[in-house]
Amino acid sequence: MKELSGLQDAVKRIQQMFTDYEDLQLLIEMSEEEPDEDTIAEIEADLARFSEEVEEQRIQTMLTGEYDKCNAIVTLHSGAGGTEANDWTGMLYRMYSRWAEKKGFKLEVLDFLEGDVAGIKGVTFEVEGENAYGYLRAEKGVHRLVRISPFNAAGKRQTSFASCDVIPDIEDDVEVEINDDDLRIDTYRSSGAGGQHINKTSSAIRITHLPTGIVVQCQNERSQHQNKDKAMQMLKARLYLLKQQEQADKMSGIRGEVRDINFGSQIRSYVMQPYTMVKDHRTNTEVSNVNGVMDGNIDPFINAFLSAK
Repeated sequence: MKELSGLQDAVKRIQQMFTDYEDLQLLIEMSEEEPDEDTIAEIEADLARFSEEVEEQRIQTMLTGEYDKCNAIVTLHSGAGGTEANDWTGMLYRMYSRWAEKKGFKLEVLDFLEGDVAGIKGVTFEVEGENAYGYLRAEKGVHRLVRISPFNAAGKRQTSFASCDVIPDIEDDVEVEINDDDLRIDTYRSSGAGGQHINKTSSAIRITHLPTGIVVQCQNERSQHQNKDKAMQMLKARLYLLKQQEQADKMSGIRGEVRDINFGSQIRSYVMQPYTMVKDHRTNTEVSNVNGVMDGNIDPFINAFLSAK
């Protein structure tokens, strides 16, 4: 039923594009018969909007990877930069939240660790929607911020880093053998907002897979049992991807290269001073409207990445 719904939506979008195309042609014919500045302005606006729709549909046809249609689990971690890096991680989380909202996707926080002074040390959240992983896999890597820090009394320009890791939310039925002896399971109290029960018991779960060093955490559910189930699902997904990566070169893009969250390892730079520019170093895509990007307008970077792939 989920697949059927997705296909029906795709057909509706394409049918609507044909209608928009015909309307645009009609407007052009009218303007040729009776030239009018208002009509020409309307045509230009409609053409720009139609071009965006065509590009969006073209990108969607590229999302044919094995996991592209899956929901995405995104983990953000602050890197070099202290409080400034924590604030930068919080800004990235807001950026992805706004992007998901504009796409009509649902976002659910799975794990959250606040910064000591401000911002976020780390956050894991799930983005639920059609092709969520297909889009967000373009965001995997280190993100660099350059600005005059509000936390620097001297008002000096400062560089901060945060990492973004993205994995698909693979269904429970993947075949992954996990030995209980290979797991270390820790419980702790949930942080952040909660009800009468959630912050008073050690319901949050952290699972460490000792042979690989993979760590997953979940604290959003009300019970320890639910958190453990979600954490095990995340662990299975990571181990499954690792297994696939080892078996075939075609899976090498799933996890990507693991790099330090520091200088020289960024995939994208966000510069707010002395000039404003966001540049993706993989595709050389540049956007001068930093505020727009931070408000969730990251599609130009995602589209360029998918086109290059």
